Amino acid sequence: QVQLVESGGGLVQAGGSLRLSCAGSGRSFSNDNMAWFRQAPKKEREFVAVINWNGRNTFYVDSVKGRFTISRNNAENTAYLQMNSLKPEDTAVYFCAADAYSWGAASYQYWGQGTQVTVSS
Repeated sequence: QVQLVESGGGLVQAGGSLRLSCAGSGRSFSNDNMAWFRQAPKKEREFVAVINWNGRNTFYVDSVKGRFTISRNNAENTAYLQMNSLKPEDTAVYFCAADAYSWGAASYQYWGQGTQVTVSS
């Protein structure tokens, strides 16, 4: 069974940091672009960041540039999202996604179940 499993979410105060992980299983994702999305209550899902298969290219939504960093470790079949200087408006369920061809906010073939991030003011 092919899966993406997120972890690392939690409750943090504004200005704090969290590191999310997205572990793949059932197949190698080393040739896929991997992305992070988020969905806040009563809002549509929003693209956050994407990284290409070898980690050399990344792209971020403007609201997280300079605060969030996406990375990956293909040997561990895992992607990460380091989130610094968190703000209450970053509160959302964060999802990882993977696809061989999609980039940015396009649709992705594989999705995780999400991890909750809550930033208190």
